[in-house]
Amino acid sequence: MFSLLSLFILGVGAAAAIELPLGSVYHSPALVKPLLKTVEVEAPAHYDFSYSVHDEHTGDIKSQTESRKGDQVQGQYTLIDADGYLRTVDYTSDAHNGFNAVVRRDPLGQKVIKAAPIAKILAPAPIAYAAPKLLAPAKLPLPLSLYH
Repeated sequence: MFSLLSLFILGVGAAAAIELPLGSVYHSPALVKPLLKTVEVEAPAHYDFSYSVHDEHTGDIKSQTESRKGDQVQGQYTLIDADGYLRTVDYTSDAHNGFNAVVRRDPLGQKVIKAAPIAKILAPAPIAYAAPKLLAPAKLPLPLSLYH
């Protein structure tokens, strides 16, 4: 019964939400708003960006610079590879030539310090416990038939 009532209320609500075309019943003056397309004028992109990290503790040493004027981008980034070489990438990008990068690898002359391996710690042997001792059942002063 509840589901039929719910279905009826849902149907009435849906019918009330439908808008009937009343244009033929009510005559209103034809006002047409012209559609205008708005065009936003964008200035050419222009920025300069740079950052660098020099962390001796972790060995994270890198930097990047980049600049953009309109559709032309040029930049450079450097980092130290795991084998001790300095990698330098110079790149440019524009609408005519696309993305171009020149990669150089130069030895630093110093060896990269590698972290010592972590020592393995052996877990202590598990302690063997004795089996618990079972106690004898308690002796009741009266026969069990009296307790029921």
